[in-house]
Amino acid sequence: MTAVTTVSLATERLVLREPATADAAFFARLLNDADWLRYIGDRGVRTEQDAVGYVEQRLLPPFREHGFGLFVVERKTDGAALGICGLLKRATLDAPDLGFAFLPEHRGSGYAAEAGAAVLQDARTRLGLTHILAITHPENEASARVLARLGMAHTGTTAGAAGEAALRLFAWRAPA
Repeated sequence: MTAVTTVSLATERLVLREPATADAAFFARLLNDADWLRYIGDRGVRTEQDAVGYVEQRLLPPFREHGFGLFVVERKTDGAALGICGLLKRATLDAPDLGFAFLPEHRGSGYAAEAGAAVLQDARTRLGLTHILAITHPENEASARVLARLGMAHTGTTAGAAGEAALRLFAWRAPA
């Protein structure tokens, strides 16, 4: 049996690690945050037990299938889970896309940009990716600012979920 390698990243202030079922309380809180529901959507996670299933069925498989996924972002100083950041593979996009979300009390501290920069660096060095996309709800100005700070250019729109507004599309290309 082959051992499964876990992926983690570190920055000056943060550790980005694969999610675990022990993160259920954090995910139950994050996925029910008003901004998550408004800008990302309802994932039907209401309880910690729902969150365990979400971690097992939605968050862990991409790491095994693609070598990337959404990391839990923790503060180095105290291990507090601040948010998530990582790459997603969506059938509707022709390249992986950068996604992130943080609990309200951890927004505006530069954590999303710091984590996003680490994910983009990992995408280039470990994964050999040179093209990354990102999508945002048209009203999510804070996320658009983070993407711009990361060097991602607004390139147009892409279809949202059925009945929803088109999403803003951003793109990043690794420097030559």
